[in-house]
Amino acid sequence: MKELLERKQGLHRTVLIVDDEFVERQMLGAMLGDTYTVLYAENGRKALNIIRQEVMTLSLVMLDLHMPEMDGYSLLKIMRNDSEMRRIPVVVLTAESQAEVESLRLGAADFISKPYDMPDVVKARVGHAIELAEDTIIIHETERDALTGLFNREFFFEYGKRLDQQNHNMPMDAVVLDINRFRIVNELYGKLYGDHILEQLGNSIHEFVRDTGGLACRNDSNCFYIYLPHSEDLTDRLTGFISVINQFLGEHKITVRIGAFMDSGSGLDIEHRFDRARLACRKLRNTYSTAFVLYNEDLHSKELRSERLINDMDRALEEKQFRVYYQPKYDVSGETPVLKSAEALVRWFHPELGMVSPGEFITLFENNGLIQQLDRYVWKEAAAQIKAWKDTYGFYLPISVNVSRVDIFDPQLGAVLCDIVSDNGLTPDKLHLEITESAYTDDSKQIIDTVAALRDQGFTIEMDDFGCGYSSLNMLMDLPIDALKLDRSFIRNICTDPKAYKLVEIIIELADLLKVPVIAEGVETAEQMNILKEIGCPVIQGYYFSKPLPPEKFEKLFGAGREGE
Repeated sequence: MKELLERKQGLHRTVLIVDDEFVERQMLGAMLGDTYTVLYAENGRKALNIIRQEVMTLSLVMLDLHMPEMDGYSLLKIMRNDSEMRRIPVVVLTAESQAEVESLRLGAADFISKPYDMPDVVKARVGHAIELAEDTIIIHETERDALTGLFNREFFFEYGKRLDQQNHNMPMDAVVLDINRFRIVNELYGKLYGDHILEQLGNSIHEFVRDTGGLACRNDSNCFYIYLPHSEDLTDRLTGFISVINQFLGEHKITVRIGAFMDSGSGLDIEHRFDRARLACRKLRNTYSTAFVLYNEDLHSKELRSERLINDMDRALEEKQFRVYYQPKYDVSGETPVLKSAEALVRWFHPELGMVSPGEFITLFENNGLIQQLDRYVWKEAAAQIKAWKDTYGFYLPISVNVSRVDIFDPQLGAVLCDIVSDNGLTPDKLHLEITESAYTDDSKQIIDTVAALRDQGFTIEMDDFGCGYSSLNMLMDLPIDALKLDRSFIRNICTDPKAYKLVEIIIELADLLKVPVIAEGVETAEQMNILKEIGCPVIQGYYFSKPLPPEKFEKLFGAGREGE
């Protein structure tokens, strides 16, 4: 690239003149010698040797067609089929008008008719052919990804738009391919290894596009776009393509996910087609085997609904569309269950969409970081409720609130929580903090340090969803927690599955050894409650006692007994 730019800035170019007639070689050399460095060959075979030696410096070949040993037609064919030599423009020298078409078909850039009685025309045609070839190479270099040879994103969309215009917006299918966990591949095996995988994948995509027609680009580090004429057998083609790439990806334990939008006349432009293909690809985000999924309108409807919820969140917070419900936790260690505390659970009453499930918006907000705003809203509501019940009924009922992984990495977390409890005249021990077990596996040192600091400030820490992660037992020794919440998945089969029963029993024994009380959530039947009580689980939460309730209904539970009364 640098060499080509320097040439365009006025440095000498090199021209090879190939002709078996000495006089004609010298005549052309005299015309061009003051502008170019000129090399000579009297036949195609000698010319081929020179071209191979000077392939990176030659700017043009002037080629006679009729020569001994190797004629111009044969040399043109060799150059056209060589990836390096084909970039050198060839101007054919001929006195035969019928030879012009054949030479152009074989890849010649232009022709000059014999005899050479117009030197200015010769020089102009040579200059034009060189400039056109250099511009083409520069464009090719800048429009292509250097590693894979595929288009860059900008050129890809520009060519795609032009393709649509030239073909009157014919139906085109859009395919998005993403390598799963490619960052980990680079970290484990190094960038050179990652580049090798990308290069192999790029070659396979080249072949796929060559077979089906269309365009392809490397959109970013490990994501590729393919734009091809619509085909009803796209599913079969993708299945075949996956078989091809699995032959080399499978050896490296690398997988890809593919999302595709099949266009049967939607009239959408290229950007909107790829929006839909990306949406389909995202559906496979947590799938770590090579697979593909086709876009459908259900996916689009869900995407629109998600965007609606995201856009409506700020207004929902201002208008208090989110309501905090409370589910009681009962101490069952004595003869009579005693109300011990409660968990704050948020509900969204949307003015147009109605009741929005927490399973829908909590996950959505966790994925885009908005969960932090919602968490702070719930913390403030819960702290205010603790104070309100103290003012009305004369006692403190501790409430546990969820702390997401996003919150954990906020350096102001402790200060924010302290301000909230202080503003409501509370001590930190009245607001219990539930941190999901999976958070501890993200960055265990930082999580442990943060939790330890919160405990030092007086907050009670409960590990939520215990048993869902991967490092539960070997991390318990190091975790600074005050209670362990047993995930509901353990409780579901405790009455019918001896293994589930034994596992819960072992966890409770281990917690007793570590002097950490256990809270069982998701308890729905008397049989489950009695079994848990028998094996030493002191605190129960679940529908057996009560579903989550708004504050005014929760207050009716106060008459059932409270800890400390």
